[in-house]
Amino acid sequence: MLQPLGPDLWLCDGPSVTGAGGFQFPTRMVVVRLPVEGGLWVWSPVALTQDVRAAVDALGSVRHLVAPNSLHHTCLAEWARSYPQARVHAAPGLTETASGTAIHARLDDMTDTEWSGALDQVVVLGNRITTEVVFFHRASATAIVTDWVQHIPRGGWRAVVARLDLMSAREPSVPRKFRLATTDRIATRQTVQRILAWDAKRLVFAHGPALPAGRAETLRQAFAWLVR
Repeated sequence: MLQPLGPDLWLCDGPSVTGAGGFQFPTRMVVVRLPVEGGLWVWSPVALTQDVRAAVDALGSVRHLVAPNSLHHTCLAEWARSYPQARVHAAPGLTETASGTAIHARLDDMTDTEWSGALDQVVVLGNRITTEVVFFHRASATAIVTDWVQHIPRGGWRAVVARLDLMSAREPSVPRKFRLATTDRIATRQTVQRILAWDAKRLVFAHGPALPAGRAETLRQAFAWLVR
């Protein structure tokens, strides 16, 4: 259910969801236990089944629910109702109407004081599709990316389209649609350089298998089209 990935860091894979064009996207949630208060930080919540809830509750009290971009909010309202004590943090562009729940804080380049010291964050600017916030879990040196890097399993009648979009390339990659939707390459490049400066040892993303430690070069390779 919850897969330990590092110190106070867990993954939880949820059911696939249907996205644009009928694509089935695998989903993934990240849970971090914050060192100071011991509360839980939940990134991109997946469907809240009884098993998921029991596993999460066994770790601690949910304090923060994070929607890292305007596309990842499907289960946000469900979690907010189930954990009314939790604060909802949303990326720029996600509205309360779309998410179906109150948004208590907007994510930006300033790391929230509630998780400073445990997590760093940066807003990826200059893209028409969505504005995404990328995180870095310090204790495990893990970069947490939502849609900017994907690795969709191959197969199905949409496989050709997925390959053309680089969603199912041999290695995790920035989808072609995100590259084409980049409106400010200078701003995006500067943001990516900040992400690469974290020197992450591991990469986690929402759509695709988790990568083992020691694959730090994957992140740099994924952004080689922009930062050389």
